[in-house]
Amino acid sequence: MPRNETQWKNAPSLQSREYVSSEIYNNETIFAEEIEKIHRRTWKFVCHESEVPLAGDYRTIDHTGVPLVVIRGEDGEIRTFINACSHRGALVARGLSGNAKKLICFFHLWAYDTKGNCVEMTRPEGFEKCGLSKADTGLRQVRTETRLGLVFVNLDDKAMSLSDYLGDALEWFEEPMGTVPLEVFHYNRGMQNANWKQWHETNMELYHEWGHVVNRTTSVAAKGYHERLWRIYPNGHGSLEPLRVQYKNYKGWENRDDQLLPGLTSGEFRVLDIFPNTTIIIRATTIRIDTSTPIAPGKTLVEHRGLGVLGEPQNVRADRQKQHNQFWGPFGRNLSEDVIFVESVNRGIADGGMPYGLFCRHENMMSQDDEIMRAYYDVWGEHMGRQASNPLNAKRAAKLVRQGA
Repeated sequence: MPRNETQWKNAPSLQSREYVSSEIYNNETIFAEEIEKIHRRTWKFVCHESEVPLAGDYRTIDHTGVPLVVIRGEDGEIRTFINACSHRGALVARGLSGNAKKLICFFHLWAYDTKGNCVEMTRPEGFEKCGLSKADTGLRQVRTETRLGLVFVNLDDKAMSLSDYLGDALEWFEEPMGTVPLEVFHYNRGMQNANWKQWHETNMELYHEWGHVVNRTTSVAAKGYHERLWRIYPNGHGSLEPLRVQYKNYKGWENRDDQLLPGLTSGEFRVLDIFPNTTIIIRATTIRIDTSTPIAPGKTLVEHRGLGVLGEPQNVRADRQKQHNQFWGPFGRNLSEDVIFVESVNRGIADGGMPYGLFCRHENMMSQDDEIMRAYYDVWGEHMGRQASNPLNAKRAAKLVRQGA
């Protein structure tokens, strides 16, 4: 029955892990703390190694407001630096990507090699009196590690290693992503009117597959869909047991039987959610990687990459691109719908709208169980010292997190 104002605003009669306050999406203070306590202290996926294949190839990104440049060195190693000259802070790499034997600041022409060493200072004699030299002015290096071709960075020099952070989370991805060399063949990015967590939620909360015509036709109706189990890993990651999707159930489509990635069967689907905001999805023949950049509480930049086998024949690549874009291209059946979903949710919770979101489904860890969401927000709370269901009471929330409530 309809609720009155008081009933609407009251917290749900559920366990604290089974719901979240809309303040975690809307509140400016919480957003600022997320940047500092989560995004600047955990590992962030920035690109695939194929995007910087040659010495001097680079990509620039903005991470928590900090400009970064990822570059492959003359020695073949991929490194990341803060994209700022040590002299006055001007960018040393401009544009989304490029190639440079040296990173040269266009302001005063200071230059840096691909290892971050300052190798040129314009008229260095002017700095002799103060004692400043090239040895003192290298770029600020950012921790960079690679796993299965995925390049991650971490602004916190004291954080755990990427290997410890991921643990066994990539266990179902080792063979398809580690057997043959892969490359990015599709890249698109878009700004969404939603909170960064809301996009990540769409890749965890499979209950929303009922909202996709294609998914409820090809996946939800497939044998074993509801019986497969979630695996929850330390540090907020989660993966779902594989499923054989029946693509032929959708009129005009065919099953994915050819060009399968290593270790996969016909139509096989795998998904991994990496805390805090990266998802890897495999659909038999192609891979999608999502990652987001928080801009404001209700504004998020989301990047999408499609991966295939490096150097494959043109006809094979054409099939792979077709199958990727059916679902995930800008005009695919799923991607655009997910954008509509998250923007609709963000609009509904804004300005005194829906005060709480419910993650209270229990299906014995099977596919549409919300435990992956609850586990995610447990880890969110550990980082934030706030409880997602009552985030504005930080002192109480921190105590509850310590007690494991």
